Amino acid sequence: MLRDASELKGYTIRATDGDIGEAVQFFFDDEKWTIRYLVADTGGWLTGRRVLISPAALGRVDWNSRTLNVNMTRERVEKSPGIDTDRPVSRQHETEYYNYYGYPYYWSGPYVWGPVAYPAYPPISPVAPAGTPSAVDREAAEAKRQQDDIHLRSTHEVTNYYIEATDGDIGHVEDFLIDDESWTIRYIVVDTRNWWPGKKVLISPEWVRSVSWNDSRVYVDLSRDKIKNAPEYDPSLPLTRDYERRLYSHYGRSAYWDA
Repeated sequence: MLRDASELKGYTIRATDGDIGEAVQFFFDDEKWTIRYLVADTGGWLTGRRVLISPAALGRVDWNSRTLNVNMTRERVEKSPGIDTDRPVSRQHETEYYNYYGYPYYWSGPYVWGPVAYPAYPPISPVAPAGTPSAVDREAAEAKRQQDDIHLRSTHEVTNYYIEATDGDIGHVEDFLIDDESWTIRYIVVDTRNWWPGKKVLISPEWVRSVSWNDSRVYVDLSRDKIKNAPEYDPSLPLTRDYERRLYSHYGRSAYWDA
C-alpha cells in the first residue's frame, strides 16, 4: 500500500521495551529513490538526540495508533553510532551503522535492498572460517571506495523543490508516496497551483531526468501540457490501481508492477 511521507511524520517509533521517539523525516537515496532511514527524534530520552532507524528493523506497523514497531531494544538504539542528521550522511557513516546492526549493505547487490528485494531481513553472521574474508569485510572494502559518494537526501529538504518540465516550470514537490513494503518512493506529489489553482498530480521518480540540488529543481522528462492534463490526484481519496493504470496510460509509460 502507498503512504504519504507527510502522514508518517509524527508516528511513534516503539522498541521492544518502550518508545524510542517519533518519526520527523526520512532519508532516501537519489539513485533508487528508496527510503533508507527514518529519523527518530528521541526527545528527552536521549537528550534530544536524533537517531536513524532502517526499515529493515521495522516489525508490525499499527496504522490505527500511528505506531512503527521496531525489532530491537532501546539500549541497542542508544548505543548505535552517532550521526548528525542535520548534515549529509556519508557512506562511511552508513557502513559503521550497518556493521553495528549486522545488516547486509543495501548498496551491494542486485536488488533494491542489496541481496534482497524487501528490507525485512535477519542480521548476517559476523563469523567466517579462519583466513576467509567475511561478507562484512568484502562489502566494507567496497563501501570504502564509495564513502565519498553522497546519495542520501532528506524528504524535508526536497519538499518545495521546483518541478521543471521539458518546456518550463510546472509546480513544486509537495509530498512523496511510499510503498510500505519495499519503502520505495513510487510517486512525487506535485502541486501545480501556481499554474492551475488547486490541482495536484503524480510523477514517478522513473520520469526524473536529473535533480539540481544546488538550484532546488527536479527535471522531468514530461511536457507541461502532459502534466497539466494528467489525472488529478486527490490526497483525501484512496489511491487505487485503476487510477494508477490511467496515470501510466496517460503518460504512455510502462507500469512498475509489470516490470
